[in-house]
Amino acid sequence: MSVALVLSAAGVGAQEVGPANGSLVVVGGNMRDPAIVEEFLRLAGGADAPIVIIPTAGGDDAYDERWSGLRPFKAAGASRLTVIHTRNRDVSNSETFVQPIRNARGIWFTGGRQWRLVDAYLHTKVHDEIRAVLERGGVVGGSSAGATILGSYLVRGDTSGNAIMMGDHEDGMAFLRGVGIDQHLLRRNRQFDLVGVIEVRPDLLGIGIDENTAIVVRGDEFEVIGQSYVVIYDHNRLIDSGGRFYFLAPGDTYNLATREAFRLSETRRSFERVVEQDWPSRTR
Repeated sequence: MSVALVLSAAGVGAQEVGPANGSLVVVGGNMRDPAIVEEFLRLAGGADAPIVIIPTAGGDDAYDERWSGLRPFKAAGASRLTVIHTRNRDVSNSETFVQPIRNARGIWFTGGRQWRLVDAYLHTKVHDEIRAVLERGGVVGGSSAGATILGSYLVRGDTSGNAIMMGDHEDGMAFLRGVGIDQHLLRRNRQFDLVGVIEVRPDLLGIGIDENTAIVVRGDEFEVIGQSYVVIYDHNRLIDSGGRFYFLAPGDTYNLATREAFRLSETRRSFERVVEQDWPSRTR
C-alpha cells in the first residue's frame, strides 16, 4: 500500500470546525481507561488545576462533592473539583453561579440526557463562560450525553426518548461546528444510526464514538485515544466498498476541516494519509 507523508497543519489559519484555542476531550461513554481522564487533566494544566464538573444531564435534583461521578477524577489525583448544577436558566445567567467557571481550567459534562443540558445552559452565561475557558487555552470535555452536547447538532435530543435521532432538541453548544456526535456506538449497536442523520443533513459531519474511547480535539484535528473505535460519517465521501462510514482506531488522527483521516505508521512513527483503496474516499 502506498502512502503519502503529510505534515500537521494544526494552528495554521482560522479554525473551521474545532476551537481556535484550547482543547476538547469527547468520550463515548462508560469511561474506564484512566488515560482518558489523565489526558483531560494534563490539558487543563495538571491534577491541581481547577475543574468544574456539570452533572445536569443526569436525573438527580441535587449533586455535591460526594457524588460518585467524581471518582475517576479523584482517582487520577484531581484536587480542585467543583460541582455546579441547576435546571433554572435564571440561575445559569447569574454572576454567582458562573464564578467557578471563570476560575476554571477545565469543564466536564457527565452523562444522562443531553436535552437537559440544552434546557439549562444553552445560550446562557454558563455557555459563554465555558467558551471563554477554551479561549484562554483550557479544556472542555464530556462523556455520553456530555459528548453529544459539544457538537453543533444534537442527535438523540428528543425529550420522549433517546432512540429518536432527530428530535425536539437539535442545537448543541457548537464547540465543534457542523458536527453531530453519537456515543456508546458499538456497545449499543448504534453504528448505523447516524447514516439517516447525514442523509437528511448532508452538510453535517457525523462522529460516532464507542465506549471507553475518546477524541482529543485541538483546532481542526483530533486524535483517537482509549480502547475502541471512532466512526466517521461523511455524506460526500465513500469507501471503495460503498460503505457509508469508516473506522478510526486509537492513534489515528483526523482533519475536521479537510475531512481526511490519517494513520500512525508503526514502522515509520509518522502520520500517513491512507489512499483511497484503504480508507476514504470517493468524492461524490
